[in-house]
Amino acid sequence: MTAHCLPRSDLGGGGAMHPFHWAPAGGARHASRDSKPTGGNYPTGTFVTTLCGSYVAADNSDMAWLWETCAACNKTAHALAAVPTAHLRAGAR
Repeated sequence: MTAHCLPRSDLGGGGAMHPFHWAPAGGARHASRDSKPTGGNYPTGTFVTTLCGSYVAADNSDMAWLWETCAACNKTAHALAAVPTAHLRAGAR
């Protein structure tokens, strides 16, 4: 069987985009509702307001995308997307 990557519209939910974008900034991967360039990420040095309330400069380098995810942004992003976080799906311990 061949694995296929499905376009966003085939993932269910009518292909609706979430009202936030992920951006490495300030040493972590944050989420932001700020507008960003069409078809791209926030350019390095662009200041964004994050879901955790920080105002930080984006870093669009390859290494920055590997930074740890901001826990507060992750929690808010999951709430906005109406998707429980992994520890809630597995049952709180």
